[in-house]
Amino acid sequence: MKVNFKTLGLCFAAAALLGACSEPPEIAAKAAKRPDVAPYMGANDGFMTKNWTPGNLASWTESIDKRNQGQNEYSRVK
Repeated sequence: MKVNFKTLGLCFAAAALLGACSEPPEIAAKAAKRPDVAPYMGANDGFMTKNWTPGNLASWTESIDKRNQGQNEYSRVK
């Protein structure tokens, strides 16, 4: 029985390329969203904005509005 190394190599290469397609989906984003906690409740960690206190809906809304205005190209150009 004669082995064709070129065909065998192509089969291994195809298997390696298709093996990369079987990566499981990311589940970290699903774990971060908690439907039982309101978004303004938040966590008290180092990634909070300065003017927002966890549990205060008014300060959360103000921080979100200020952040959105900072990302608005029309208001940044003025």
